[in-house]
Amino acid sequence: MIWLPFGFFATALLYASVGFGGGSTYNALLSLIGFDYKLLPIVSLACNIVVVSGSILRFSRAGAVPWQRALVLSLIAAPLAFLGGLTPIRQATFLFILGLSLVGAGLALFAPRAPELDAQPTGAARLMPLAVAPLGYLAGLVGIGGGIFLAPLLHLTRWAGARQIAATTSLFILINSVSGLIGQLTKNGPERFAEALTGALPLLIAVVLGGQLGSLLALRWLPEKVIRWLTAALTIWAGSRLLIG
Repeated sequence: MIWLPFGFFATALLYASVGFGGGSTYNALLSLIGFDYKLLPIVSLACNIVVVSGSILRFSRAGAVPWQRALVLSLIAAPLAFLGGLTPIRQATFLFILGLSLVGAGLALFAPRAPELDAQPTGAARLMPLAVAPLGYLAGLVGIGGGIFLAPLLHLTRWAGARQIAATTSLFILINSVSGLIGQLTKNGPERFAEALTGALPLLIAVVLGGQLGSLLALRWLPEKVIRWLTAALTIWAGSRLLIG
């Protein structure tokens, strides 16, 4: 469908502008056109990897990545993302869980953000290593990076400053997307990677362009809150469409 690359471009632009990869909405868009649900996570995770790789590079150059703490969260979740990608799942169950995940992700974007200069993390911030394990499994199961759930938790617990949280979320998405993708290919066979990406080159190009534009320019045009709300509305709409059928 001719509109699909434009949908992926807009998704990458919006999500990259708030530090995410967009895998949840890529999944929804592909589901709505009847894309093979077994191949769908492969395309979405590949797009995720493309978008957040550029974000991490920019965060790293700016010295914004709290590498030790971010790697702890990401590496705890990664084995669970692999197991999620490896888990067999029926199409109806997949679409139901995906729809719920999208609605939950959209609602999570409405969560209030802690002030950048807030003094100390809350006591719950120490529990983040426990919280990321189920996020990793869900990410691998439905083909998302999981960062869209992680970021609100980090903000609510004042885990770090906003810029460090965005950098941590990008790293979390990258590592979980790679791990989940390996799980998906182990489950379905490595030959499915070429099959999934056949004809998907326009989508990959679209997310490269959208991700770059989103991270570099979007926040100059619109306040972050407005971008988050637009992203949330798109995600909730897509999830609701899947749940309603």
